[in-house]
Amino acid sequence: MADFNTFEENYSAKDIEVLSEMEGIRKRPGMYIGSTNTAGLHHLVWEIVDNGVDEAVNGYGDQVSVTIHKDGSISVEDEGRGIPVDLHPQLKVPAIELIYTTLHAGGKFSNKNYQTSAGLHGVGATVTNALSEYVDIQVFRVGKIYHIRFEDGGKKTVPLEVIGETKKHGTLVTFKPDARIFKTVEFKWETIYNHLQEEAFLLKKVHFFLKDERTGQKHEFFYPNGLMEYINVLNQSKKPISEVFGFDDESSYIRIEVAFQWCGDDYNENIYSYANSVRTHDGGTHETGLRLALTRAVNDWALQNGVIKETQKLDGKDIREGLTAIISVKIPEDLLQYEGQTKGKLGTPEATGAVNEFVYTNLTHYLAEHKEFAVDLVKKCQASRAAREAARKAKEAVRNGKQKKVDLIISDKLAAAQSKNYADNELFIVEGDSAGGSAKTGRDRLHQAILPLRGKPLNTDGVTMDRLLQNTEFSTIIQTIGAGVGQNFDVEDAHYGKIIIMTDADTDGAHIQTLLLTFFYNYMKPLIQQGMVYLACPPLYRVYKKSNAAKEFVYAWDDESLEEAKAKIGPGYGINRYKGLGEMNAEQLYATTMNKATRKLYQIRIDDPIVVEKRISTLMGNDASKRREWIEENVVFNEEDRFIKEVKD
Repeated sequence: MADFNTFEENYSAKDIEVLSEMEGIRKRPGMYIGSTNTAGLHHLVWEIVDNGVDEAVNGYGDQVSVTIHKDGSISVEDEGRGIPVDLHPQLKVPAIELIYTTLHAGGKFSNKNYQTSAGLHGVGATVTNALSEYVDIQVFRVGKIYHIRFEDGGKKTVPLEVIGETKKHGTLVTFKPDARIFKTVEFKWETIYNHLQEEAFLLKKVHFFLKDERTGQKHEFFYPNGLMEYINVLNQSKKPISEVFGFDDESSYIRIEVAFQWCGDDYNENIYSYANSVRTHDGGTHETGLRLALTRAVNDWALQNGVIKETQKLDGKDIREGLTAIISVKIPEDLLQYEGQTKGKLGTPEATGAVNEFVYTNLTHYLAEHKEFAVDLVKKCQASRAAREAARKAKEAVRNGKQKKVDLIISDKLAAAQSKNYADNELFIVEGDSAGGSAKTGRDRLHQAILPLRGKPLNTDGVTMDRLLQNTEFSTIIQTIGAGVGQNFDVEDAHYGKIIIMTDADTDGAHIQTLLLTFFYNYMKPLIQQGMVYLACPPLYRVYKKSNAAKEFVYAWDDESLEEAKAKIGPGYGINRYKGLGEMNAEQLYATTMNKATRKLYQIRIDDPIVVEKRISTLMGNDASKRREWIEENVVFNEEDRFIKEVKD
């Protein structure tokens, strides 16, 4: 029996560590910025940019400038009021010092200082400081230039001081990320460019400036037509059936801006929403209000103008087919609510009614003034409904045995899953027969299907539906998923809860991933929107004990974890380096890449619609020079031509 007295004596108050807030952030940076890779690195920039944006949104200044310096540091300057520098009345510490060294210290927790803001928790500036080699701040306020500096994770090295006089107002923050924290400390021009461009679309009265001293590149972002210009960029390669139009209202307690365009060659619904300039990936109450208004306005116009009868009302799905819409709301702090711990879904109840009435009123007037477009839109919706009904009847006929299945080309290499519990099923699309054979042998036959590819798939960007259906791989994927394709795709009919792309970690594997993702984006976008598409992450190494290789081994997914694996195995280790999936046997492939308990998967998300559209057009378009330029700048290959997934966005 265990001697609990001994255990209790060995575990006492002396074993309880108390970290300062800054030490806690450095110990667990992922809790605050998501990761320590390139995304986490740039998150430090967004936190400081957001402070300048919040000033501009609330009417203080109309410029935000970002400068990447040659030494690896970066500066963000705004023309706001300047961070307060006077002493906090209770804590007797300069306000600027509190803001940069104390979590949940800021001026955004009420409507007193900011009517709306992107910041929610008051942690941004503190986190940037904690994870930086140094942070140097100048404040231009009430005619003076104030200066304070922190180094080595937030330690104050220069107390607040006055270093001059000025007529400027605002704040200049320069910081250098700590290389001991991040896997990379190289700021990416394209990443910052895309972020500032998105901010400029959302804040049409604000100028954003970006300069890179390393290359001499510079750019100004200013879009006086806001979201309408955003849609122009998103739909530049599509065939619109309407002009871009939109409405905005800054007089209400919830400020609303919305823009629309319908395209005839797009079968998807593309709605992008923002709350206080933060992308709400999972929608929320503002999106609900938008959808309600769209359905109500189009149906009411069609009924009142005799285009349809009461029994022929249009479904919201058919109205939104081919639509690109962007909704941005600015909500006062006392009303701002999000669902869950992230800002992914807006929960403010008042937003539903406000958006619904605003969009309905303005869209109704627009349709009345643009009758030709309104008629074309209703006809498009009716055609969508007819196609959807025909697809539904065809499925029912097949199920009832009254009609044969459509003759699609099916690969004889497909190993289907046996379960009819579709949500638990997984379809692995695997590069190569060798890996496909191992995957079939090692898989969970009940819930996992395997489709080995016959070489590289077709580039589906711009191909006709007939050509797509004649391609063996894609025809098989369509039939296997079982939810249709393009206009007739219905994600609710999918036979698999996860679609997992499993390729080698090399150039060919990266190309195959891109080709497959292009297909899903163009023809089955709801799979991506609902988080059902993944990339498998096979290990690069197996580290084993030479004296007992069968029992003592550790897998490693990158060079960093390789060093950890070596240390764990200890002296006398050997290393297997996998050049492809086919080098793993069935047991190894299942244990590392397919077993739900031990595998690693990358979920595919559309975080930035502009980036996605640019990627599709650059990587899958006809301009080979643009494609080569992007690959040389953004994808790193080592001496063995292995694809390294530090891919720069």
